Amino acid sequence: MRSMTCRRLRIALLVLALPLIAGACAAPVGAVRVDAQIVQRELTGNVLNTGELSRSTRNVLFFHGLSERFDEDSEAALDTMRKNIVAGLTGRDVFPAAAELSFFHAEASGKRSYYLAAAVYAWIFLFPDGGASLPDPLDPRLRMAADLYNRGIALGLASPDKTVMEMRAGTHELPWGELDVAFDKDRLRWAGRDLIDFVPIAELKVSGLQVRIRRPGIGAALAAGMVPITEDQQVRDIIAPRIKVSATALLRIDDARKQLEGSRMRATLDLYPESETETVVIAGRTVPLEQEPTAALAWGLQESPVWERELKGFFGSVFQVGAKNQLVSLTPPRFGQIPVVFVHGTASSAGRWAEMINVLQADPAIRDHYDFWAFSYNSGSPIAYSAMILRDALTNAVRLLDPEGKDPGLKQMVVVGHSQGGLLTKMMAVHTGSRLYDAAFKKPIDQLNVSEETRDLVRKALFVEPLPFVKRVIFISTPHRGSFLAARDFVRSLLQRLVSTPARLVKGTAELLANREAFAAQGGNRLPTAVDNMSPRNPFVKTLSVIPIDPGVDAHSIIAVKGDGPVETGDDGVVKYESAHIEGVKSELVVRWEHSVQSQPEAIMEVRRILLQNVGAK
Repeated sequence: MRSMTCRRLRIALLVLALPLIAGACAAPVGAVRVDAQIVQRELTGNVLNTGELSRSTRNVLFFHGLSERFDEDSEAALDTMRKNIVAGLTGRDVFPAAAELSFFHAEASGKRSYYLAAAVYAWIFLFPDGGASLPDPLDPRLRMAADLYNRGIALGLASPDKTVMEMRAGTHELPWGELDVAFDKDRLRWAGRDLIDFVPIAELKVSGLQVRIRRPGIGAALAAGMVPITEDQQVRDIIAPRIKVSATALLRIDDARKQLEGSRMRATLDLYPESETETVVIAGRTVPLEQEPTAALAWGLQESPVWERELKGFFGSVFQVGAKNQLVSLTPPRFGQIPVVFVHGTASSAGRWAEMINVLQADPAIRDHYDFWAFSYNSGSPIAYSAMILRDALTNAVRLLDPEGKDPGLKQMVVVGHSQGGLLTKMMAVHTGSRLYDAAFKKPIDQLNVSEETRDLVRKALFVEPLPFVKRVIFISTPHRGSFLAARDFVRSLLQRLVSTPARLVKGTAELLANREAFAAQGGNRLPTAVDNMSPRNPFVKTLSVIPIDPGVDAHSIIAVKGDGPVETGDDGVVKYESAHIEGVKSELVVRWEHSVQSQPEAIMEVRRILLQNVGAK
């Protein structure tokens, strides 16, 4: 009995020991095949893109015996790491790890002093003192350190509500002391304006643009607002309302490794607007600045009233739109730069050029030679009237910006028009004589029974000469011979009831309608709308179509055609090829797309080619 009991006990002990025996037999180290993306994330992920520490930083924690301590008391572990650095007990590998650990703790604790600590450690790794060897350019920690520095200064110098980065002098807390930051307030003055409201671009997700341009480098990429400094500047200002400029903030920490030994550090905060420079010299090295012009453009357009001018700008006072026609620049005009003026089409807005402007601005040769302007107008108004407003706006801008006529760039203007905007564009580059007037009236203008104010308005709208400073025009999906949609009577009839007469034309309309016997054709009880003007049967568009471009102006066509059928019989859904095609242009490109082709890569690259050719660049 007793032997049986002992046997049973031995069996029970054996059963209990089996898992331990099995565990002892398993390999303590191994590897399994997994998706390569999982391994790549483990090797390249860091606190900035995964919220977790990078593999290299966890290695450093292990080597220094700080893994468990960091988990239990992050600040104590970081203090030990700094003391080891000061005592000369570490190598250079510790600096990117210290930067990431500081940033990780700042995110967890909300203590901005650790963001600045991250920036200090990252700077020491990127720009070592005393001619020490530089990081290997293929070391993934190099880009991580640059990003930690960029984010560290943006968050460490953020406003109390964390919405903007504060560009000012001051003293800031560090985990081991204080950081005195010097800043020259004159750096906020740029191109006759004050730069304000510095929003970190790292926090902006861009939508609505297919291309996001980023120029990787050092510094916090920002989107900055602008305000004129003086009343005179405000009067002369043509900058688009609430538009933003791309800028970069750089916190210089000279002798950072040596300064780390003390409790008080010094640094200088610098600010660089995008068009001022793209590189800086640090420790004798030329280093690119971090810049993200796409995000700055998108942020500015989002805050701008430009989108309100689409359908509202077409129907006019039906939607009680009070916004005036306006010519705006997306950056402060620069001496010698050639303006490229974008003119939108029917029921559209200047915002529809965003993709083209975004891509063109990314080309250094384009940036070095051109400024971008945009014209907004009520696209339901008679085309001759809108063209007159554009002509006056361009003339006034040139006079305002260059009263002495010394700016060579303003004498080489390029105008780009889409759809109806192309018709406005053509009227910047033609001698009409009396042909447009004769198409509308059978009585001489001096015999009309109207006020001199109305007579002058008719003369300015219908007797047109080329603008001497417009040297090149680009037509995109332009209905030179009208649009087949505008030919449909029910469309025109409906829109005639909805589109309002501009306030400036109300008096003149009444006076002209009292002269019905002077009209060349039977008219109704109102002036024609832009849609009327674009009907292929309309005398205005028929007459304008046969007036040639002035020989002193180079013209180009970009024509959209849907599908893959014959080009000559094709259309873009709004305009037929035979309407958009005109003779005498320097170039014509057909893009297989719909009417709104201005955002398509083929159209953008063609405009780029033309602009580069215009300045002799390749």
